[in-house]
Amino acid sequence: MPAERCVAFAPGRVNLIGEHTDYNQGLALPFAIREGVTVQAQAMPGSPARIRALASDLGESDELSVDDPSRTEGWRAFVRGVVAELTRAGLVLPSAQLAISGQVPRGAGLSSSAAMEVALCLALIGLCTEDPGAVWSRLDRTEIARLCARVENDWVGAQTGLLDQLACLYGAPDTALLIDFRSLSVQPVPLVLGDWRLVVLDSGERHRHASSGYNERRRECERVCELLVVRSLREVDLADLTTLPELLRRRATHVLSENRRVQAAASALSAGDMPALGRLLDASHESLRDCYEVSTPAVEKAVKQLLEAGAAGARLIGGGFGGSVLGLFAPGTESPAEAREVRPGPGAHLLAS
Repeated sequence: MPAERCVAFAPGRVNLIGEHTDYNQGLALPFAIREGVTVQAQAMPGSPARIRALASDLGESDELSVDDPSRTEGWRAFVRGVVAELTRAGLVLPSAQLAISGQVPRGAGLSSSAAMEVALCLALIGLCTEDPGAVWSRLDRTEIARLCARVENDWVGAQTGLLDQLACLYGAPDTALLIDFRSLSVQPVPLVLGDWRLVVLDSGERHRHASSGYNERRRECERVCELLVVRSLREVDLADLTTLPELLRRRATHVLSENRRVQAAASALSAGDMPALGRLLDASHESLRDCYEVSTPAVEKAVKQLLEAGAAGARLIGGGFGGSVLGLFAPGTESPAEAREVRPGPGAHLLAS
């Protein structure tokens, strides 16, 4: 008999380095954080099957038919997209009530959207089995990431890659994840901070991938591939970019140089060389600002605030056009009071119901 109740948690993430590389089949080095989104799913009697969802933080609700989850916007698009994609994948969903709550600020570059998608997905899958924990242990996490990315792409309208979902699903304490988006391999890299601290500072400027320049940047990278007759930017070198128009050359230069910084950052972590990591964060931000042009005055102000406070390195995180800034602080240095410390935490999992 299927479970009557299932509770799932999925974390937000911080991308240590490797921005706008995922949809270019490049490299990234994210980690899951301790804050995330919790979804409590309760099976309810009823036929035909319907889903009632309550976003506790917003005080808003939604109701939809499992067989026909019509399209909408905002947080409701995530719920309807997950229901539709799970149904398309062959899952027979029961009528259910969903309570959604979270600690990840929306639009701050910490991937509240992927956390919501994954938590919704796991909670609903859990209602379809007698033993949710056993099913979760057998699930292909990469396939779940693909499903959640389809929700983001097709239902929300943001053409993101798989970075956020993979970081959410594979995260572990004291661990960063070296993700190769060409092979979709996920390699754990120790992220042992000791007395060093990573903090995020909210720029105060909210972004939405679907309405920001994110999709435009993706289209520009696709245009580079068309001009160079390759499938992805992973197939080219910096020397191949000389024939491109200047704007497209800068976009591609960021992606290729960012892949190199990801590899260097993984090596720095393995060697315990935190000052080197700080320098790589600075270089990443300069490239995102100057080559990829996804920074804003509010973001620049936040970066400056962290550096003036003594950060060994700082950069924007997430898709850009607002959101949060990441800073690395050495022992004995004080970050701004409004910055919040982040440490690598566990990936998505089921909670005792």
